[in-house]
Amino acid sequence: MPSLTRVEATARGATITVESYQVDLDLTGGGDLFRSRVEIRFRATPGAATFAEIKPHTLLGVRLNDRDLDPGALADNRLPLSDLHVDNTLVVEAEMAYSNTGEGMHRFVDPADGETYLYAVTFLDNVQRIFAAFDQPDLKASFVLTVTAPQEWTVVGNAELAANPAPGRWEFAPTAPLATYFFSLIAGPYHVRRAEHDGVPLGIYCRRSLAEHLDADAEEIFTVTRQCLDRFHELFTERYPFGKYDQAFVPEFNAGAMENPGIVTFRDDYVFRSAVTDTQRELRATTIAHEMAHMWFGDLVTMRWWDDLWLNESFAEYLGTRVTAEATRFDQAWTTFALRRKAWGYAADQRPSTHPVAPEEVADAEEGLLNFDGISYAKGASVLRQLVAWLGDEAFLSGLNAHFAAHRFGNATLADLLASLSTASARSELASPAVASNDGTAASGRDLADWAQRWLRSPQVNTLRAEVAVDADGRYSEVAVVQTAPESAAVLRPHRIGVGRYSMDGTVERDEVDLDPAADGGRTVLGALTGAPAARLLLLNDGDLTFAKVRLDPASADAVRLVLPGLADPLTRAVLWGEALDAATDGERPVTGLVDLMVAALPAETEVIIAEDVLTLSRSLVDRYLDPLARSAALARIAGACRQLLDGAPAGESLQLAAARAWVAATTDADLLTGWLAGREVPAGLKVDAELRWSVLCRLVVLGAAGAAEIAAEVAADPSSAGAERAALCRAALPDAAAKQAAWEIIVRGTELSNRLLEATAEGFWQPEQAELTAAYVERYFAEMPDAARGRTPWTADRVAKLAFPRYAVAQPTREAAAALLARDDLTPGLRRVITDADDDLRRALVARTAVAAAAA
Repeated sequence: MPSLTRVEATARGATITVESYQVDLDLTGGGDLFRSRVEIRFRATPGAATFAEIKPHTLLGVRLNDRDLDPGALADNRLPLSDLHVDNTLVVEAEMAYSNTGEGMHRFVDPADGETYLYAVTFLDNVQRIFAAFDQPDLKASFVLTVTAPQEWTVVGNAELAANPAPGRWEFAPTAPLATYFFSLIAGPYHVRRAEHDGVPLGIYCRRSLAEHLDADAEEIFTVTRQCLDRFHELFTERYPFGKYDQAFVPEFNAGAMENPGIVTFRDDYVFRSAVTDTQRELRATTIAHEMAHMWFGDLVTMRWWDDLWLNESFAEYLGTRVTAEATRFDQAWTTFALRRKAWGYAADQRPSTHPVAPEEVADAEEGLLNFDGISYAKGASVLRQLVAWLGDEAFLSGLNAHFAAHRFGNATLADLLASLSTASARSELASPAVASNDGTAASGRDLADWAQRWLRSPQVNTLRAEVAVDADGRYSEVAVVQTAPESAAVLRPHRIGVGRYSMDGTVERDEVDLDPAADGGRTVLGALTGAPAARLLLLNDGDLTFAKVRLDPASADAVRLVLPGLADPLTRAVLWGEALDAATDGERPVTGLVDLMVAALPAETEVIIAEDVLTLSRSLVDRYLDPLARSAALARIAGACRQLLDGAPAGESLQLAAARAWVAATTDADLLTGWLAGREVPAGLKVDAELRWSVLCRLVVLGAAGAAEIAAEVAADPSSAGAERAALCRAALPDAAAKQAAWEIIVRGTELSNRLLEATAEGFWQPEQAELTAAYVERYFAEMPDAARGRTPWTADRVAKLAFPRYAVAQPTREAAAALLARDDLTPGLRRVITDADDDLRRALVARTAVAAAAA
């Protein structure tokens, strides 16, 4: 089906104005279908022609004004409309298909109790899987929803319930003007908890089989929601604008969450059924804050087209992290951002598929989907954090509030936002002294047009390197920051950064400086440090204010292993770990050196967020950058460090659980793992509950110490949807030829399984320990994945293709097969992006392996 283009959306937006949707859904029918009727009222240029979109199972009837249209005129998903009046009414009736991909009207039957649950996902252009619409973000309108469903169900929509005129019938109040991709509802025997705060009704929902787990965490979820709502009301003059605030935790959701006004939907993995670390609780809190930020950025003021996606996601990412850190108990949210989220952003920005935070043009909606990545989220949020440091918080917030006021319930662009920020910045500079620059002179007005061109319109990331000279008396004779950019995107940027000087005992002196490449050509001498006593370690971007890779001077790099364990500030430790991980990723330092640092510093780590993220990010490098023999030795050392961390962690606390999980993933001690499943030699305070049992079992499966019988027994003991997903991953990981063939058939031809079961199978298939067993599937991936991708919806196809890529087949023939596939002209855009990015990761891994081999020779 054709994807809506920017040209088509612009033309349609100039032709029509949508006033309202009256949506009537009948969810009572059996089978795989439901009934849909929509009445759309819209204004148009008299005599003009346009089209609406719908993806029906069967189109039953179409009526435009006073005439019936031929349902057979539907071409792909496009319903042609001609001879329009000034005022028009379009009525479309259809039978629509339920989905199992998390797109459209998703239907889920809970294996725990057989209950059926529905929820609507209309992002990015999937409202047309539920009813006919003019499906583009700048044709906002009010929605009035009516639903017929089994009378014992709960039905919740974007707006408040207006009436229950009869059993099994729900009528909702009109919504505020919404983009089509925000329409949503949930329907089924959902469990609910309700509260109220500051005049806003609150609700949280989940399926009944998770009720006890939601109830256990309900107060924490409500507390985070209240705290975030209060903080947003402090930051913004516009109060939360959509009445009630419901949050539904729904099964088999294909993203983290979706910001539907009035009924935010989350993946129900956030309803914790087993012990979790504080990192996971923080992630839930930042996700709640992120989606709430969207109520202003995205919902109240919506982008005109997908080229301004950053106006949604970058702002929600920045504000979600900021508000979590400022308003909730998770005050280290910026530490997590520095390691986990920025690593995602740096990786995305250095790949061949990189793009600007705010691209000049996104050709169609399908291309827009590709840009929901580490650039639009993490890099964009980092750029905003840098902007706040550069402009000042008062000017930044003043500009945002002016932006909301100017475009309330409408649409806006990058130019609109910059206009509001520029006006606020000018007022701020008139009202306060200018900021001091490095040489002590006054800095004048901020050029937001140039800033936007460098930061938002230009791709790729800068590197900041410290050049340090020390005299015979141990004092700095010169400290300079050298900024570079890759040849493919040779743009130097203004940065405001912190510079930290650390002694052996962890004490620090910090300076905040501006880097202005227009003035110094990219080499900024920090004159204020000349003559100061040389520190043991000098750290650029201390405080993590900017988006830039940093590299330590040689003396500081040598000191990291000694200084890092004694540093009190978690954010500083995160920045240093990020530097070490990035240098290893780039092949500037060996991965074995990273393992040395882990062995030296991790056993002393007290921040669970840092321990988890370092272990997760480093494992990706160890598994791909080292040959099997070196990998085995590195894993043994990592397992030893994890065991030290585990033995020293407080019993029953987050750090203990994080260390246990990392040890399980790295160890080869099958006897001890088996003992844990039987309750033997388990560290005091550690509960081997359902999730940890699955982790242990999966590791035993990979090691060849457990098989199909053990998987079957575990899933019988855990007959939940989560258990089914973990079992699918374990079955795909079995070191058995028949199991691999069965898993591969699911990966490339499975259509009956849900999105989550497909993803679990793809995730489990490739294992570093099974290179010989899976060698034949490397070629099969490149031969069979194009057809598999074309047979699925874009979101599911891209996720499966990414997870199923032979990421551990680090060899030149793998890259040659990728190049041959990329030379074809029949790939879906999503598959092309997946192969391009994964091949670049292979390139890096091959370079690293070659360097290690050369050093050994």
